[in-house]
Amino acid sequence: MEYTVTAEEAGRKIRDILRRSMGVSYTAMKSAKWNGRIFLNGESVYTDTPVQAGDTVRIEWAEETPAYRPRRFDLSLEIPWEDEHLLAVVKPAPLASQSSRNHPDDSLENALYTYFGCPEDFVYRPVNRLDKGTSGLMMVAKTPHAQHRMQRLLHTPAFRRRYLALTDGIPEAREGVIDLPIAKAPGATVRRVISPEGKPSRTHYRVLEERDGKALILLELETGRTHQIRVHLSAIGCPVRGDFLYGTEQPEEYPGRFALHSAVILAEHPVTGERILLTSRPEWAADVPESVLLMDTD
Repeated sequence: MEYTVTAEEAGRKIRDILRRSMGVSYTAMKSAKWNGRIFLNGESVYTDTPVQAGDTVRIEWAEETPAYRPRRFDLSLEIPWEDEHLLAVVKPAPLASQSSRNHPDDSLENALYTYFGCPEDFVYRPVNRLDKGTSGLMMVAKTPHAQHRMQRLLHTPAFRRRYLALTDGIPEAREGVIDLPIAKAPGATVRRVISPEGKPSRTHYRVLEERDGKALILLELETGRTHQIRVHLSAIGCPVRGDFLYGTEQPEEYPGRFALHSAVILAEHPVTGERILLTSRPEWAADVPESVLLMDTD
């Protein structure tokens, strides 16, 4: 990431340019400082070095080597928004967000690697992640700076996410907040449970429709625990339809997935400050008006 010093900034220290003008966090600046990745006009310098008008300040981030080398995976992707810093993609389901031992080939990571033309220096920088069985909107950063800034906005009013879920069962109250702590199930690697020893977890919900003992629900996360929506809905007796882990699997209706979709992202761009507003609807909720998805977002 580079920045050209203005006349008004002449005489300031590089740390002031990094923090105030470039928006670099203290943690990121400190990491780059100790790794010799802060440059003034191409030369590695200390953060107390003064700058002059027209100088070029550059910071680089040392990124970890990914556990799995990206592989070509041809998949038609729906990308509703993109600029030089970020892109939004509608992840299909079932599809793993990231490559792993069980999914070294078929992952969104590899699909994006292919979308970008399989570059040698490809680094996958997801801002938020979705479970394999969850579909919908995800944000992916193109630079470490954008990823770092965007992740700092998660679970704040500057980065709001809403989901649509079809549930087996109908909540007693048509809207409310599920405020139940979530912890890892004893002896489990993936499964989560409601536990007083768990981390605070809050999910806002509103029932949009009732269908033969099922409910179509709009949800918004206040916190971001693993499987939070799935665990919370199951805890109130309304598991996500098709959820093999917290409800009842429906392989014919939802093969390898369940009825949970990331439907709205409302975010502040981490570099330009512009408002990003994106919506997406799954086939099982295609008739939900956009005005309903966006209620109370102004």
